[in-house]
Amino acid sequence: MIEHDVKDLNLATAGRYKIEWAESQMPVLRLIRERFAKERPLNGVRVSACLHVTSETAALMRTLQAGGADIVLCASNPLSTQDEVAASLVVNDEIPVYAVKGEDNKTYYQHLNAALDHHPQMTMDDGCDLVSLLHKERPNQVAEVIAGTEETTTGVIRLRAMVKDSALKYPVLAVNDSMTKHFFDNRYGTGQSTIDGIVRATNILLAGRTVVVCGYGWCGRGLASRAKGMGAHVIVTEVDPLKAIEALMDGYQVMPLMDAAKVGDVFVTVTGNKNVIDAHHMAVMKDGAILSNSGHFNAEINIPALEAMSADAPRQARPFVQQYTLRDGRKLNLLGEGRLINLAAAEGHPAAVMDMSFANQALGAEFMRQNAGALAPDVYTIPEEIDREIARLKLHSLGVTIDALTDEQREYLASWQEGT
Repeated sequence: MIEHDVKDLNLATAGRYKIEWAESQMPVLRLIRERFAKERPLNGVRVSACLHVTSETAALMRTLQAGGADIVLCASNPLSTQDEVAASLVVNDEIPVYAVKGEDNKTYYQHLNAALDHHPQMTMDDGCDLVSLLHKERPNQVAEVIAGTEETTTGVIRLRAMVKDSALKYPVLAVNDSMTKHFFDNRYGTGQSTIDGIVRATNILLAGRTVVVCGYGWCGRGLASRAKGMGAHVIVTEVDPLKAIEALMDGYQVMPLMDAAKVGDVFVTVTGNKNVIDAHHMAVMKDGAILSNSGHFNAEINIPALEAMSADAPRQARPFVQQYTLRDGRKLNLLGEGRLINLAAAEGHPAAVMDMSFANQALGAEFMRQNAGALAPDVYTIPEEIDREIARLKLHSLGVTIDALTDEQREYLASWQEGT
C-alpha cells in the first residue's frame, strides 16, 4: 500500500461511486483526460497538490495522472475533505493522499510537509499555504520546482504579495484569474454551494430573512443573487466604491457593516480579508444571528473576539453549528467553525462548474510545464486562447452552438479606415 493518511480505507468503494458521479458531469475534463492519456504531457513530473479533497478534485487528480504526472495530494482546509474520496484515491488510483476531515492544525501542517516530502517539480495550490510553507521552511527545495498553479482569489493575493516582496522564486499560474474560473466557479459555484452549506447546517428558511453579504466580488455577486432568488432581503457591505455602486445598481441595499449588523439574520463573509466581522459588529447583532464564511481562511470572522464575549464555551447546537451565549444572554450561531461553509457543511461547488475550473488546472499545468523555462518568477494569467477553448468545449458538451464571424466582419474589426 502506498503511503497515506486518510480516515478509513474501507470507505473507498463509496468514494469511487462519488467520483464516478462527479465525472459524469465533467465532460470537458473527460475530453482533456483522453488527450492526456495519449500524449502524456506531464510524463514524470512530480506534482504536489494542496486542494480541497472532493470528488471533483479526484477527477482532476486522475486526469493529471493520465497525463503522466506523479502526484501527492493533501488537503487545503481542515474541514473540506470528503473522507470516502480520499480513501478511493489511495485504494483505487494509488495516489498518496494526506487528508482527514476535521484534522487539527498540527496534522494539517504535517500533511503539507508530507506533500513537500515528494520533492515537487510543480505545485498546485488552493490558498498558497503549500507555496508559502515551501518558501519559508524548505528554501533548499525551491530550486527543484519549475512552476506552480493557484486556484483561489486568496492565494493569488498572497502570491502577488510575495512578488512585491521579491520572495516568490518560481512562476505561478493564477488559475483563478481566467474567465472560465472566476466568472463561473466563483459566481455560480460559490453562490449555490454557500447557500447549500448554510441551509444544510441550519435548515432555516431564507425567504423573508435579511442576508448580509460582506464583499461584492465574483463570489459575493453569486451569493447575493442566489439568496435574493430564494426570497431573502439582501444587504451588501463593501469597502470598494466601484463594487458598492455595482451592488446598488444590481438592486441590493448597500450600507456599512455596522448598520447591517443591527438588522441582519444571516451574515456571510466572502472578502479574503481578516476580521471583517469584528467584536463591535457582534456586540449589536440580534439574538439568534447566524455567522458564516465562504472565504478561503477562517480569519474573516473574529472568532477569538466572539469567544471572549461569551459567558461559557459554545455548545454544538447542530452539526456545524456552534452556539455562543454572550454575557447579555444573546445567542450567536457560528457555522462550520468559521471555515468555508460550502465545504464544511456541504460538498462544495457542483461538478458541472468545477469541470471548467479543473480544466483550467489541467491545461494550466500543461502550459506551465511547456513554458516554465521562459518565465521569470511572477504570477501569470492563463492564455486567452486556452480560456476560450475551455468555454468552447463546455458549450460543445452541452450541445450549444454559436455564430462565427464572417471574413468581412473579421476584416472590418481589424481595420481602422472604414468609418461613418
